[in-house]
Amino acid sequence: MNTQATQSPQFYLTAPAQCPYLEAERERKVFTHLVGPRAAEMNDLLTQGGFRRSQNIAYRPACENCRACVSVRIVAGEFDLTRSFRRTLSHNRDLVGTERPAIATDEQYDLFRTYLDSRHQRGGMADMTVDDYAVMVEETHVETRVIEYRVASGRLDEEGELIAVALSDVMMDGLSMVYSFFNPAHERRSLGSFMILDHVMRARNLGLPYVYLGYWVKGSKKMDYKKRFQPQEHLTGHGWERALADED
Repeated sequence: MNTQATQSPQFYLTAPAQCPYLEAERERKVFTHLVGPRAAEMNDLLTQGGFRRSQNIAYRPACENCRACVSVRIVAGEFDLTRSFRRTLSHNRDLVGTERPAIATDEQYDLFRTYLDSRHQRGGMADMTVDDYAVMVEETHVETRVIEYRVASGRLDEEGELIAVALSDVMMDGLSMVYSFFNPAHERRSLGSFMILDHVMRARNLGLPYVYLGYWVKGSKKMDYKKRFQPQEHLTGHGWERALADED
């Protein structure tokens, strides 16, 4: 009996909606479900093909008139640690990053709420409850980890202050940063950049070649920070190609 139809993923297309990055554009997404015994394999293949994961959904832009979203991955083994990045590492040398299972906690949610209320009051996640957060973290059929970053307490029996969290997938060829957040009060630490640097080092230690950052959006200033992490590759119509830091 031919079972190919039941094993192949089914893809769907969303209705047009306002683009969250470019005011003049309307976005559409193509998506599929990541479930069952092949979920991890499919997540690897789809991420390499420009998809991102949210819970048990893999999606990518499918906009009719815009191609501004470009998938980005850092080449971890050749990463260039600039003077600015060395300063960021120095400012955070007192942090301890601990990898944990994908299980949500109230402490994480409190930090998540602080981050949203400061940085994304009008975003699509602004109204997320503690239950919504738990679903975001725990609803996964792939190898997912939560990395908690705490200020070292100096005592073995006491955990330090939680100031940043990253939700990441472990794939065959790299680490995919699904979502990260931090305490905005620690602006000097550049915690967003620090977590990316930490993932580059973790990928190297695991012998994995890439760190997937999601999309760089041409024309969106809040996405320009991703171009700082060099060398990196962008997914084009010809596959993954090396990109330049000043590409626009």
